[in-house]
Amino acid sequence: MVNHKNHTNASPGRRLEYLLMILPPLLTGCTAPGAGRVADTARTFDHGAIVRADTSLPTLALIFTGGEHGEGTEHILHVLNQRKVKASFFVTGQYLANEAYQPHVRRMVNEGHYVGPHSHAHLLYCPWDDRARTLVTKQQFREDLLHNINELRRLGALRGPGPVYFIPPYEWFNEQHVSWAGAMEVVLFNFTPGSRSNRDWIPEDHPGFVNSEVIVQDILEYERNAPHGLNGHLLLLHLGGLRKDKVFLHLDALIGELRRRGYAFARVDEMLGSGTD
Repeated sequence: MVNHKNHTNASPGRRLEYLLMILPPLLTGCTAPGAGRVADTARTFDHGAIVRADTSLPTLALIFTGGEHGEGTEHILHVLNQRKVKASFFVTGQYLANEAYQPHVRRMVNEGHYVGPHSHAHLLYCPWDDRARTLVTKQQFREDLLHNINELRRLGALRGPGPVYFIPPYEWFNEQHVSWAGAMEVVLFNFTPGSRSNRDWIPEDHPGFVNSEVIVQDILEYERNAPHGLNGHLLLLHLGGLRKDKVFLHLDALIGELRRRGYAFARVDEMLGSGTD
């Protein structure tokens, strides 16, 4: 039996090994269809966190997360600048500790993107097989998140008024973590399940690997067939990874096709508003 606590502060290599073991939950959007999800007139919630914005509007948010791997950042920023699209970036302490990536963070801020926390140490908050149980204390949660936020502020991010928006490590959490974040004036949210865009980190030597063209086509097929398309969708992609087949190289074509289909792009804070009921 896996001891989940051993993975809370595991090395990057061990975390990848563990992620590959629990791949199915990640590919299906973290929960079984409909489990823990509540919809209101404008937003959808999962385990207390917003996972989708207003489905009546043809607007979506591009969300990029980064940790150890961020080799795609420069290319992504170039495409967004050329396309005049504002996106949202969420990075860990390991990303911020890389001196080569720090200028990218400043550029994100200067070019008007949202830049927020993804946790400092990329902790695993709860077991994959028992989501109701937490693996971190409230103090650990607060200290780790505040560390991440303060590092971002030193690089010029999170200067404006309003709450901080936060996508949790591994995109895995429970209601308790949402409550702890809220007490810190932090809005914990997650990506919208369905499009399976989050598979872009899976390396070639794993059975779950899917090539970039298929991932992009699956996003577009979901848009075509889902009742609300990508309206209000929080579309998650990664800033890099171990795989050689880089999905971010298809970003320009994806943005162009989604625009052709009538979609506009917005930052997470614009999409989610106050983040409260």
